[in-house]
Amino acid sequence: MSNYTDRLGNRLNALLEKNYDAEKGYKKAAANAKHIGLKNFFNKKAQERYDFGHELKTEIKAFGQPVENEGSLTGTAHRAWMDVIAALSTDNDESMLEEAIRGEKAAIAEYEEVIEEIGLPLNTKNMLYNQKSHIEKELSTIKRLEDLK
Repeated sequence: MSNYTDRLGNRLNALLEKNYDAEKGYKKAAANAKHIGLKNFFNKKAQERYDFGHELKTEIKAFGQPVENEGSLTGTAHRAWMDVIAALSTDNDESMLEEAIRGEKAAIAEYEEVIEEIGLPLNTKNMLYNQKSHIEKELSTIKRLEDLK
């Protein structure tokens, strides 16, 4: 059982790390956005990912696994890239929306991979499915916002 819970803990910690990265990325996008509506939207998304992180932490702890509280080096590099885009782009808001779309698509793929794990407990699977569904719904909102630009 230990190998299973270790593997599950690692997978959930990887999702937690991605949510930390997304939260920080959305905060960075909010700081760089010019349009107040986009600032508010990005701040809302940052809070959503913060909330997802807490749900994941609770689940990780329920399996007796350690919680890893750091973001990734990839996420740090991505946020630095967002700063470069903000500095060089003539349409900063559109660039931030494009980066948000790219990040959300990657998050959906990672959630799908974990959800398809064999033997995933039903409550864990449902939590992950609900988070993924919310990300998918919000992805269509981001795409609509991009179309308005």
